[in-house]
Amino acid sequence: GGLAKYIYVFFALCFLTTLSFLTYSEYWPQSLADASVKRMFMMAVSCTKAMLVILFFMHVKYEANWKYVLTIPASMMSVFLMLALVPDIGARVNGMFGYGGRYSSERFEHVGKESDVEAMLAASRAISPAEHGAEAEHEPGSVEETVNEAQESEAKAEEKAAEKKAEAEQKAEKEADE
Repeated sequence: GGLAKYIYVFFALCFLTTLSFLTYSEYWPQSLADASVKRMFMMAVSCTKAMLVILFFMHVKYEANWKYVLTIPASMMSVFLMLALVPDIGARVNGMFGYGGRYSSERFEHVGKESDVEAMLAASRAISPAEHGAEAEHEPGSVEETVNEAQESEAKAEEKAAEKKAEAEQKAEKEADE
């Protein structure tokens, strides 16, 4: 009927959500305790829930066959896009196509370095120390030191610029006096 099918779908979604929740509870069978099994189960449940929502609440189940004209080409394009990226990623990670697993010098300029990662971690600890198990103290080489160094170098650059400007003005005055 009309309203009954939506109620059935609602209860099915509630049941599937409960199954997802139970995946990481003590009631989950120990024989299926492997993390990859849990992830695959959660993906299957999530895809089933998405399918129910799309079919019933978005009324796609009752649409004409033109829905395939839109979904099949879009699905094919998404698969082709993912497959097109595989050689590029594989070349950099596994050293295919003569790269030896290394970045070119041009690409390496835009790659995050280990020092960048450390600076980002220090910054996140400085922002929310309680979440990272640290108190308000900071490690050497932390964000404050980096900021202080940047401010000092900016101040030195401004001083040099001011000195050069003053020298240029003095030189201009001497030339005007002569």
